[in-house]
Amino acid sequence: MADIIIKNGYILTMDPAQEDINRGVVVIENGIITQVAESTDETADTAIDAKGGVVMPGLVNTHTHAGMTLFRGYADDLTLSDWLENHIWPAEAKLTENDLYIGTKLACLEMIRSGTTAFVDMYIHVDKVARAVEESGMRAALSYGMIDLGDETRAESELKEGKRFVKEWNGRADGRITTMYGPHAPNTCSREFLIKVKEQAKKDNAKIHIHVLETELELNQMKKQFGMCSVNMLDEIGFLDSNVVAAHCVWLSDGDMDILNERGVNVSHNPVSNMKLASGIAPVPKMLARGMNVSLGTDGCASNNNLNMFEEMKISALLHKIDTSDPTVMPARQVLKMATVNGARAMGINSGMLKVGCMADMIIVDMGKPHLTPLYDVPSHLVYSASGGDVRTTIVNGKVLMDDYKVLSMDEKHVIESANGASVNLISRVAEQK
Repeated sequence: MADIIIKNGYILTMDPAQEDINRGVVVIENGIITQVAESTDETADTAIDAKGGVVMPGLVNTHTHAGMTLFRGYADDLTLSDWLENHIWPAEAKLTENDLYIGTKLACLEMIRSGTTAFVDMYIHVDKVARAVEESGMRAALSYGMIDLGDETRAESELKEGKRFVKEWNGRADGRITTMYGPHAPNTCSREFLIKVKEQAKKDNAKIHIHVLETELELNQMKKQFGMCSVNMLDEIGFLDSNVVAAHCVWLSDGDMDILNERGVNVSHNPVSNMKLASGIAPVPKMLARGMNVSLGTDGCASNNNLNMFEEMKISALLHKIDTSDPTVMPARQVLKMATVNGARAMGINSGMLKVGCMADMIIVDMGKPHLTPLYDVPSHLVYSASGGDVRTTIVNGKVLMDDYKVLSMDEKHVIESANGASVNLISRVAEQK
């Protein structure tokens, strides 16, 4: 007997070897998809009727800082330097371990509600981040954000903490948590430190999560310091390969894209954050044309304000159409692939598709809404019309985290109340500092 059978839904497989099924079933056993078909003879402990809904792979957010939910709307509409130096950095310095636990729980609640089943995170107080993920039921690749700024003593301490976290938490929560090394960026980490991080990551068989060429300021700084941009410097030290998730990648030249492509680097595109901070427009159509693995991320709530991957998909599609003056670029199914298949590939997880043998990470999107009527094209509706609030069921690792809009894996009211309380206390501490 199976654990779960989902029936009567439109099955959006995202599997190139299997077409979508207009009305089909998905069978789940021991956290794995065992059947995707028009019908089944199987029986299950739990049957979910997806009538009127689309059953699809859960969305994968490949770049965020989950605990920054506590900074949602805290410092908006400012220049990047003012935003960072006068608001975000001073506030981050006052974050406690408990703040990060509460903020990450809030992030997980938001993602479960809006259809994200897995995410890639870089931040601080990471034991509490991991604990929150473990309790939420979500899947995540977590890293401690390391910055050395050329200070050898700090570099040693940062790498020690990153190494401890990688070894302590990798594979925890029934395998839902994996760990990565998280050197912040080429302009906040010294060349020597980045070399050591790469060596350690190879020893531990761990992936790396890093910001790359997010801003023109970074580009100019690197050229001044090294006589080359971030991509060329990272390539020179042997840092780049398929185990790297590079966030943003806005200020890339054609040569940079060729290098990233040759090395198999995974790129996380963050259009909303890039727009809000006026960082620029990443050349995503050019990257995709090269065959690069480009996924989608929201960045943190301080520079996006939400973790809604449906919004990220729509804005990504529209942004590149207007940027290239070509309405045919970034079609809906391609954007869906970025948010599912490509995201899973970047994380290195067997997910992102509804396919036999894949992990049972999936969502059901309720299409019986006014803004989703009439329904001509499912991928088009998911990208251009749907929102995170249309997700009615979320399943991770074969466990139902939200059923018929009710979150089962955490106390929603308590999480929201705790987050409100933590934010008030945090801002009070920041005000005292000033």
